[in-house]
Amino acid sequence: MDLQQMRYVVAVAETRNFTRAAERCDVVQSSLSHRIAGLERELGVRLFARSSRRVELTSAGAAFVDAARECLAAADRAVADAAAATGVVRGRLAVGVIVTTAAVDVPELLQRYRARHPEVRVVLRSGRSDDLTAAIRRGELDIAFLGLPEGEGPAGVEAVALDHDEHVLVVPAGHPLAGTARVELRDIAHETFVDFVGGTPARAQSDQAFADAGLVRDVAYEAGAVELITRLVARGLGVALLPSAFVRLLAADHPELALVPVADGPRRVEYLAWSRFNPSPATRAMLDVLGVRR
Repeated sequence: MDLQQMRYVVAVAETRNFTRAAERCDVVQSSLSHRIAGLERELGVRLFARSSRRVELTSAGAAFVDAARECLAAADRAVADAAAATGVVRGRLAVGVIVTTAAVDVPELLQRYRARHPEVRVVLRSGRSDDLTAAIRRGELDIAFLGLPEGEGPAGVEAVALDHDEHVLVVPAGHPLAGTARVELRDIAHETFVDFVGGTPARAQSDQAFADAGLVRDVAYEAGAVELITRLVARGLGVALLPSAFVRLLAADHPELALVPVADGPRRVEYLAWSRFNPSPATRAMLDVLGVRR
């Protein structure tokens, strides 16, 4: 068994497809399949259940992949630590980002980081703040940009607040409230709302604000992507509450939307979070680029 075989197995597990896994690993599919088959013979178990249309991990495969990820991470860390001792930062940096990040221009940040550390491979992952935080705790992500309701910080990780923000009401340009100087939650509680999926931190910010005001609202449409939320609003299917710093950038290219300040609306805090346990050289280098004191 060698590390390359482990990488092949993890790639197939994540893509659920031998062709895509081979492309990711920059190897011909026949070679990847041959190496995995050899590993299965060596271990005496099947790692994947295969058909002409589906590839799934067996129970043995799932157990192997968990341990293989740990081995690969340890190997990558050993290489990175050895390079760091010579003053060169190498390795892999896994970055999590919520879709409404506004406190940091992520592409510009990554451009600066690459200019300083061109030998680091950066991997981006988008998702919910709670999922990204959990991924940091599990060691799957190195750092993440999060957005949480005011008063609710990320648990089990190191974190620094980057910005505080208020939500604004997003309505169609022809809505009666478009152009209003300011509203309160009680003025809009009767509206039909489009919001993020229930149970997510992004949704909790608005739910908490209405609950604190003793108000009930109707969320008729739930979506996991902010682009879909704003498209539903533009079609007149409802209104939405979204972080002002992010949605103002979005609205500049969408004249069919109007933004209205909300006096007692939701507030959120954007955080940068990273692992408490022995951050990698690549992680420490990113914190330095961001000017974060550790």
